[in-house]
Amino acid sequence: MSESSPGGRVRRLRRRFRPRTRPRFEGQSFNRLIPNMMTMLGLCCGLVAIRAAFDGRFELSAVLIVVAGAIDGLDGRLARLLKATSRFGAEFDSLSDFLCFGVAPALILYLWTLHDYRAFGFAPCLLFAVCMALRLARFNASLDVGPGVKPAYTYNFFTGVPAPAGAGCVLFPLFLGLWLQQMGWEGLAGAVRHPAFVGLVMVVVAALLVSTLPTWSFKNFKVPRAYVLPLLLGVGLFGALLLAEPWAALAMAGIIYLGMLPFSLRSYLRLKREAESLLEPVVVAETPRPNGA
Repeated sequence: MSESSPGGRVRRLRRRFRPRTRPRFEGQSFNRLIPNMMTMLGLCCGLVAIRAAFDGRFELSAVLIVVAGAIDGLDGRLARLLKATSRFGAEFDSLSDFLCFGVAPALILYLWTLHDYRAFGFAPCLLFAVCMALRLARFNASLDVGPGVKPAYTYNFFTGVPAPAGAGCVLFPLFLGLWLQQMGWEGLAGAVRHPAFVGLVMVVVAALLVSTLPTWSFKNFKVPRAYVLPLLLGVGLFGALLLAEPWAALAMAGIIYLGMLPFSLRSYLRLKREAESLLEPVVVAETPRPNGA
């Protein structure tokens, strides 16, 4: 019997309307779970960094914090690219940031040098972790602010130093100390490892976290055409230094970022003045009228 016969058409209709034997699974697609998986990997990096610090492997701890920072910079952009942003992802990312960039660096530095002073050495660590929690809570609260509440120029800036940059800056003594120790300069390495210096760095970075200092977010940062080639050359040189002397490159990155903060403030104030000048009312001078008019 051919498919064009009445019997063939009946069989086609039966196959078309045959009830499904397998249930249809409902849930999110795998692509929408990739950003949360990356956040989970960053969280695991922070936990393993703490474990490595307890074992005295501070080089591994520093590397894992850097890897967690790289993952944190990618998961949010990947979520926006895959259109997988959600409130759950934002909250999960903040909790991961608190552990990786707040708790882990504080414990690493405490076990590296500050444990010799016990309570006095733990105080800067506690202050840094608390300020990191306050900074992340303020960031989460700003997510609920509508797009028309804040001026447009403020969306290119963070309020205070962001969490990954804060972790990199507070680990500056560890990066510098590991490089000096690798170069064989034990005297300078011991001075950098002194608890007074490390505690001072932690207090300063903690103050920058909760400050209202505007810092570049680099999300919509536009580079002038004349600076594109020097920027690419600088990135290439930094990459070469990162491969040759990773600890020196990471320490230099912290110094460069802190040196950029005054320029970020100047850029913010310039954009603020330009925006306020556009809102000023235009005063039109009244032309004098002739007598008798």
